[in-house]
Amino acid sequence: MSEPAPPSAPLATGGMSRGGATQTVRLHQPAVDATDKKVLCSAICQCKDAPGVGQDGRSLKQSCVSNQLRELDKALAHRSPYKAEVNYDMTRRPPEPVMDSSIPTKAHDWLPGWISKYWEQDHGLPYLKGMGMVRRPDAIIVIDPTKPPVQDNIKQVVEIKFPPDTMSDPQKIAYIRIAGDESKLVTLGPQHCDCDKPEPEHSKIPIRELGMATTALKVIYMLVTRRPAPGGSAAPTY
Repeated sequence: MSEPAPPSAPLATGGMSRGGATQTVRLHQPAVDATDKKVLCSAICQCKDAPGVGQDGRSLKQSCVSNQLRELDKALAHRSPYKAEVNYDMTRRPPEPVMDSSIPTKAHDWLPGWISKYWEQDHGLPYLKGMGMVRRPDAIIVIDPTKPPVQDNIKQVVEIKFPPDTMSDPQKIAYIRIAGDESKLVTLGPQHCDCDKPEPEHSKIPIRELGMATTALKVIYMLVTRRPAPGGSAAPTY
């Protein structure tokens, strides 16, 4: 998800060749490893039938996925490897994530407030909406969930698209800049997730049950992903 930026936006110069012609971005679809795909596809498949469009014009399917990933991150003390809709300041080299001032692994909750408070002070120029100064990928998979999603800690940038939506060239250019490498940018949708294929209920990430205790969530996270739970708590031995 992101602000649409016109191809001629000043911050889209990464998409221009030296001769001034527009550079075509060829996005190869890299693999998402089995664990990451399981977590993301669980949310995608649960949300694919979400109807309608929100007041801001966004598909409620994508909002549903983002909300589930945010709730998972919250339940894991903001140390989930999956970060939903992190805003990136594209005027920085490399782009910098806009994070909570008190929790460096938590995305800032309200971009307009952050822009109003910090933008001109830090940048010395006004924020121009729609010019690609800020971009927001649907999801970031981090390498180390105890650290913020800066470029060196990005495993993959994931843009989640429900058909017929597709990723625009300005989005691709921006997300490659965020990832630092074209091979780290991936699109994922229900067509990649076998959403219509029956799956044993116990093998799904129970994102809908995020109202349960955080400790229980960590145990479930470890059992399903076979990774230590971010933040710490050890699973009981059986």
